[in-house]
Amino acid sequence: MSELVTITSIAGGGDGVGRLEDGRAVFVPRSAPGEQVLLDPRSLERRKNFARGEIAEIVAAGPARVVPACRHYLDDACGGCQLQHLSYDAQLAAKRSIVGEALRRIGKLDLPDPEIVEAAEEWRYRAKVTLAVRPGGKGVTVGFHPRNRPNAVFPLRDCHIADLRLMALWRRFLGHLDLLPERASHVTLRLDREGRRHVVVESAGEPWLRAGDLREALAAEGEVVCWWQPEDGAARVMAGPATGFPATAFEQVHPEMGALARAWAVEQLGSLAGQAAWDLYGGIGDTAVLLAAGGAAVVSVDADEKAISWARARTEPGSERIRFIAGKAEDVLPSLGEPPAAVVVNPPRSGLHWDVTLRLTGEPVPRLVYISCDPATLARDLSRLSTNYRVSGVKAFDLFPQTAHVETVVVLEAA
Repeated sequence: MSELVTITSIAGGGDGVGRLEDGRAVFVPRSAPGEQVLLDPRSLERRKNFARGEIAEIVAAGPARVVPACRHYLDDACGGCQLQHLSYDAQLAAKRSIVGEALRRIGKLDLPDPEIVEAAEEWRYRAKVTLAVRPGGKGVTVGFHPRNRPNAVFPLRDCHIADLRLMALWRRFLGHLDLLPERASHVTLRLDREGRRHVVVESAGEPWLRAGDLREALAAEGEVVCWWQPEDGAARVMAGPATGFPATAFEQVHPEMGALARAWAVEQLGSLAGQAAWDLYGGIGDTAVLLAAGGAAVVSVDADEKAISWARARTEPGSERIRFIAGKAEDVLPSLGEPPAAVVVNPPRSGLHWDVTLRLTGEPVPRLVYISCDPATLARDLSRLSTNYRVSGVKAFDLFPQTAHVETVVVLEAA
């Protein structure tokens, strides 16, 4: 028998949250706050402390529900977006709540939901998309995973959050899927700040020998660089210039919003003229350049050697005050000497390495800024850092409209 549930909020992964008759919280994908839904009894999974279920019928739609713009979201249950069925104002409210709840529940911090900076563009903002490849009896399928069938792949026609230039490249690519290596598993399309398009193909087995043929076929879309990423090994250029932007290096998929978040983060540190600053997990050096432009002597550390190599060639004002180091932050820290006046950390989704946390708490710095793409690991790390730091500012940035992801910048001062 179907159970009627009232949805009260949106959880961290984007699912709506309600209560079953037995009191357990139930997570319901594609549901909206304020609405009543009947759950499909065949989908209901009851765990000890919570449950999951799928919508069988929307009895009363919530005020925030809208018609999703992307047919893949409806027809293929695309797992790339989680919030297209919500108005944009409701998405922003949900993300503020997701961050605030994580900081209070996991971080044990007495903080309100943060202010959030809305996106410059709600659609067509992604400068990078990664597609899965699946062979089949009628040929290869390249696209995204359905949210409820992670091992399946549906063919991509158009991604509404991807930059139009990437989708133009993709439409031409579709006619040449036979040029992929036989054991290809993923294809990444990426735009870089120098105007090039990149195709990165991940595969097992022999190198991608037909990369040049694909590059020639895609020439009408502008300069294209084709990379091969072996399963175990470093990516390398197979066709096109090998001296440009490193397509495998980390960069925000929404470049304009990423720049806003970095600028706010550095601004909160105040004047650093003539002082030392560390930029940990610094990628291609964008934050380091901002710090150096303010007069700081900067050490920027990242584990990606290609990113560091590109960063070292930067020529922006103040770049001569930056020392770029290729290595893991936890390995490099012991060699950096006395604590600086300020540190910026921008770790991967897994958060700070424990050794980095130990260094920052054992030798506190006056000012610390944490830039995070995952509220849960951010809250965990802030709880650990709270022994020696207090939070003086929090702001969220919507780098990922239509999805449940959110960027958060937290400013800390030594207690």
